[in-house]
Amino acid sequence: MSSKSGDFIKGLLIGVLVGAIAGILYAPKSGKETREDIGRKAEEIMAKAKEEYERALEKSKKAYETAAKHAKELQLSAREKVEEIGTKASELAERGKESFQDSKGRLKKAIDAGMEAFKEEKEKMS
Repeated sequence: MSSKSGDFIKGLLIGVLVGAIAGILYAPKSGKETREDIGRKAEEIMAKAKEEYERALEKSKKAYETAAKHAKELQLSAREKVEEIGTKASELAERGKESFQDSKGRLKKAIDAGMEAFKEEKEKMS
C-alpha cells in the first residue's frame, strides 16, 4: 500500500471517529447512554479499520505475488537469452576457426605454388 493511500485511510478513519464522537456528545442523552454510544461507535470504527487493513494487506500480498512472478519470468527469459547468445557465439567462433584454417591452407598452397614457380624460373635462368 502506498503512503498516500495509507494516509488517506488514516485521515478518513480519524474524521469518522471525530464526527461520530461529536454527534454523540451533542445528542440529548444521559452520560451512561453517551458512553455506551461512544463505545459502540469505537467498536464499529475499529471493525471497519480492521477490514480496511485486511483488504489493504490482501491487495499488497497480491501485488507482491504478481511482481515476484513477473520477476521470475523475466529471470527465466534472460537466462534463455544468455544461453542462446552463448550458443550463437560458440557457433560463430567455430565458423571463424574453420574460415581461418581454410585461409591458412589456401595461403600455404599459394606460397608453395609461388616457391615452385620461383624454382622453375631459377632453373630456366641457369
